[in-house]
Amino acid sequence: MSLNPHGGRAAARAAEHGAPFTFAGLAAATSRIASHGRAGDAAAARAVFDAMPRRDAVAWNAMLTAYARAGQPHAALAFFARMRGQPDAFTLTAALSAASALRCSVAGAQLHARLLRLGIRALLPVGNALVAMYARCARADDASCAFREMRERNALSWCSLLNAYVASGRMKLAQELFDEMPAASNVAWNTLLMGYSRSSKAEQCLLVFNKMRVSGISCDDATLCILIDACTELPYPSTGFAVHKIAVQSGWNAVPEVSNSLISFYSKFSLLDHAVKIFESMESRTIVSWNSLMDACARLGHIEQAAALFQSAPETNVISWTAMIGGFARNGCADEALALFVKMLTEKDIQPDDFTLGAVLHACAITATMATGSMIHACAFQRGFASYLYVANSLMDMYGKCGDVEGASNVFDAILQKDLVSWNTMLFGFAINGWANEALAMYESMLSHDVCPDEVTFAGLLTACSHSGLMEQGRAFFESMVSVHRLKPTPEHLACVLDMYARSGNILKAIEMLDQYSVTVSAT
Repeated sequence: MSLNPHGGRAAARAAEHGAPFTFAGLAAATSRIASHGRAGDAAAARAVFDAMPRRDAVAWNAMLTAYARAGQPHAALAFFARMRGQPDAFTLTAALSAASALRCSVAGAQLHARLLRLGIRALLPVGNALVAMYARCARADDASCAFREMRERNALSWCSLLNAYVASGRMKLAQELFDEMPAASNVAWNTLLMGYSRSSKAEQCLLVFNKMRVSGISCDDATLCILIDACTELPYPSTGFAVHKIAVQSGWNAVPEVSNSLISFYSKFSLLDHAVKIFESMESRTIVSWNSLMDACARLGHIEQAAALFQSAPETNVISWTAMIGGFARNGCADEALALFVKMLTEKDIQPDDFTLGAVLHACAITATMATGSMIHACAFQRGFASYLYVANSLMDMYGKCGDVEGASNVFDAILQKDLVSWNTMLFGFAINGWANEALAMYESMLSHDVCPDEVTFAGLLTACSHSGLMEQGRAFFESMVSVHRLKPTPEHLACVLDMYARSGNILKAIEMLDQYSVTVSAT
């Protein structure tokens, strides 16, 4: 009986042309499964498998590998679950790889338990697959246990556990493991560098890179991409210039990924001319190259240049469209943003995602076009994005700026896991619409949920107090922001306080505040 209900016709054809099932026939069929698997054609491989009168472990493993090569981990695990007989080390390694691809720790743990029952966990490939699976699932403690249980280890074993610590953000343990490694490969160095870069520890990342060079390990394109990304976290671009020079000297700047990182780096520091020069010098550009420069132009206010790039790009994707919609909105071209979104909906191969909907909702908020915003809300609900946090926060912002405080409140109440942006957006919605008491109550609720306020929170509170004449409360919030929460006042905060005193007729106090904080604020 066929294990694949949809493979009947293909199986029959395979049976018609298959060899007699002697040992040679079994080997030939298995070879055909492996051949289809290498070509990424899992359906053809499955047809051959289903047509086999009998199968051995090698045939099952070949089919499992075919699913893995075709990028079908769900099918691989389902196939493994229906496997007859005892799986061997190869089978379980392939199944662990499928669980790893799905980041499914539950399936991985079940496979781990089966390994223990069969007593084959000590084999090196199995142990490596187990550690790698837990690492991919960001379960560093389980990965560490699996690693410590291995009788034999190689470079892959060490790198897999290092990746587990990095993925979990446990950089102290990652550094300790790295120092313990018998020999650190280029992959190990890059993994450690990536960990520090993702942890926003750019200085430590650069220190590790210097040690890497002293140790005689050469950098590659991955190393340079990590370093360039780390340099974007620094206050000045000088270190990035040095990394760019290394990229040119080593020849890795010819790799598109390195050039793409450099474009993003220079755009972060508003050095658009440098980004354009890199883009123009690239022999081979990817869609990421076009998107990076397009986004840089839009963010730096050159929206016409961004639009020209969008029109001339050889291909676009959802990121391209979202960058342009967001760029139009940020540059005060809300009508163009909405028109582009409508055009996007007519595209056959490109569909909006949660970031696209957030960008177009920002355009609706700018123009305070409630009718359009409501239609975007319906679109988000229809496509299953209304519950996404980024979209929900954007919906609150849109409703608040359109004056529909109840609509914003309904969205806020429906969010299961609110972040600081959620609280701040709702608080601002109350504040700008004159609902001062509700804004202050939102702040109290925020504190009761152990959410720590930031500069944006206090800007909202001061706005609420200013618009409603709550001078004493506003003064108390400003003092609390500076003395209790240790936040530096910004021009927006000072403007709210000055407006608050001016509205109450206390001009002398306004002048006193201006004299006291003008130097501090201008320095921030």
